[in-house]
Amino acid sequence: MEQRIITIKEKADRIRAPKQCSRGNALLVSIAVVFAGVMLGILSKWLDNIAIDDTITWHRIIERLDLGNFFSDIAVWLLIALAIAAFSYSASRAALNVFLFFTGMCGAYHICTIVFSGFNPTSYMMIWYGLTLLSPILAVLCWYAKGTSKISVVLDIMIMAVFFLACFSIGWFYISVRGILYVLVFAVSVIVLYTSPKQIIAALTVGFLTALFVSTVWIYL
Repeated sequence: MEQRIITIKEKADRIRAPKQCSRGNALLVSIAVVFAGVMLGILSKWLDNIAIDDTITWHRIIERLDLGNFFSDIAVWLLIALAIAAFSYSASRAALNVFLFFTGMCGAYHICTIVFSGFNPTSYMMIWYGLTLLSPILAVLCWYAKGTSKISVVLDIMIMAVFFLACFSIGWFYISVRGILYVLVFAVSVIVLYTSPKQIIAALTVGFLTALFVSTVWIYL
């Protein structure tokens, strides 16, 4: 059994080897991730509640970019989770840090809703809490996607398909942009996943075809 565990670890390390990190640095990163999650959760709730005044310039910017709906959508959170996971020191740290981020974000958003909006969005938050529970597994996959093996390319394809579906409206004869911020999210996701020209071209091409197939089949389900 011990030899079997070692073999699995060695195979995983061939996909992507973990980096060494001191406990102090790892703790600081985890604290920073929780803090970022809490702050972004508060920001998201603030954008939900703000009353737009067209006479104020920065209010018009918020309205033009539709920041309230943008931060209520999944695309930006997927990007942040991808970045946290991909640049973590190891798969286990990726799982922990992404989980901490979503815990901080969801907790802050939920509490602010109860305190400042006067209601408890239990059913809505259950969706996000469910995503939080799944996030460590997805973070591990994202971490290995940043490797250089064939398995990494397959993971890249799956991730890019998700971002195509999250950032664009896709059909057999059309593709439309959901907004400039979604284009930015997609572009940054490509940058985060990039390891080589061959890898990213394969991920974009097959990822798009996968997204096209999924979006088409989904209509008939």
